Amino acid sequence: MDGIDIPGHFIIPEDELEWEFSTSGGPGGQHANRSATRVELRWNYQHSRTLSLAEKTRIKRKAGARAGGGVLRITSDRSRSQHRNRLEARDRLAAIVVEALRPDKIRRSTKPSRSAREKRREDKRRRGETKRMRQRPEY
Repeated sequence: MDGIDIPGHFIIPEDELEWEFSTSGGPGGQHANRSATRVELRWNYQHSRTLSLAEKTRIKRKAGARAGGGVLRITSDRSRSQHRNRLEARDRLAAIVVEALRPDKIRRSTKPSRSAREKRREDKRRRGETKRMRQRPEY
């Protein structure tokens, strides 16, 4: 494997990725206790040669808790196979990076519709009427 292809952007070189394997919890008996199938993939995006400063900032902002300390951490232990867990971790890393680098949609301001304005006025009228009912009656 030459690295992780981030479609439309770049390829994360394999030498920037750190893999760690451990036993995954849960049922499975001896196989689960003896096989290191749980995968943790770490990518130090802050020191990556493939990203610009703006891209690093976007990843930090969008990835949240998974991107603590400039390192993006992905774990996978769904499968009994280490190979499948590695593939899943690679796919999830690519999906997170693609999502983080996707530009934000520009919000176009719209004016309130006629029905929304009428509803607001009706709500205001009802609130005023409720408050008037709380007042002491005039004789």
